Amino acid sequence: MGTFGKYLYWVLLALMLIPFGVIFGNTYITAPVALFIGLVFALAFGIPHPKFNKKLSKYLLQASVVGLGFGMDLEKSLQSGAEGMIFTVVSVITVMVAGVLLGRYMRIDSKTSYLISSGTAICGGSAIAAVGGVLNAKENEMAVSLGVIFILNAIALFIFPPMGHALGLTQHQFGTWAAIAIHDTSSVVGAGAAYGSEACELATLIKCTRALWIIPLAFFTMWFYGSKSMKDSGAEGKRGKVTIPWFILLFVAAMIFNTYVATDALRPLYDGLVIAAKQALIAVLFAIGAGLSLGVVKQVGIRPLVQAVILWILIGVGSLLAILYWGV
Repeated sequence: MGTFGKYLYWVLLALMLIPFGVIFGNTYITAPVALFIGLVFALAFGIPHPKFNKKLSKYLLQASVVGLGFGMDLEKSLQSGAEGMIFTVVSVITVMVAGVLLGRYMRIDSKTSYLISSGTAICGGSAIAAVGGVLNAKENEMAVSLGVIFILNAIALFIFPPMGHALGLTQHQFGTWAAIAIHDTSSVVGAGAAYGSEACELATLIKCTRALWIIPLAFFTMWFYGSKSMKDSGAEGKRGKVTIPWFILLFVAAMIFNTYVATDALRPLYDGLVIAAKQALIAVLFAIGAGLSLGVVKQVGIRPLVQAVILWILIGVGSLLAILYWGV
């Protein structure tokens, strides 16, 4: 990448962090637009500052989710999202079982298949990173799994809001559907924000509840694969590390503060944190888009991508039918 591309990256990132909607009352840099700009930039100039870009998208996303909690009422959110949480349990187990069986049928590397299933069932890259550490997965297995989820996340952010409008989904229905059917938290929150504030709040709540499944899945993986995965990787005698998504606990704490410590003096602070969180999410999606290159697409391969798409269709169509006909 040349000097011009590096400077342009910083300029675009700075623009993503400016709250034009607050300043001018309207903005055209929405979540899908930010992702698209990032994708175009990556294809034109390559991936700028790859290590920084990766850390930025990870930690800024976590901060954004915590910030959104300061705009949500805990009691109302739990009441409206209870059914979605129950459906989360069913969908996680179903996708994991279907993914492992499909991977065996398609003769995909067992760890890669398991990682893709984990990312689809729970919360994309975060689940893959946590489970991959327990599995002692190799770098290429992690790269392929993350690449697959990354590509589908980018697609989801563009197609889900228009599909929701075409199907006439309510804010509640779309928020539940997005949280169940879209992989990464970033794309879930982005799609929800593009659909409406109520959809964004509910989608964030259900997705964070879904992400907590990383913990039991990681321990299950450690028990189920255990010595086999360590022997295959040459890491006998070592134990995988279980990563706890601490930012989700902070998200819950932010909701508690907003619900029970909401004085008039603190209200402007809470509102400011929510505005900053929404704007930071725009920057996150730009960074995610800027991290996708043709090399990532080529590295994925056809069979893992087919497996991921089939699982995505399974969870997407299944959850949509449950929402439309069973009132989930």
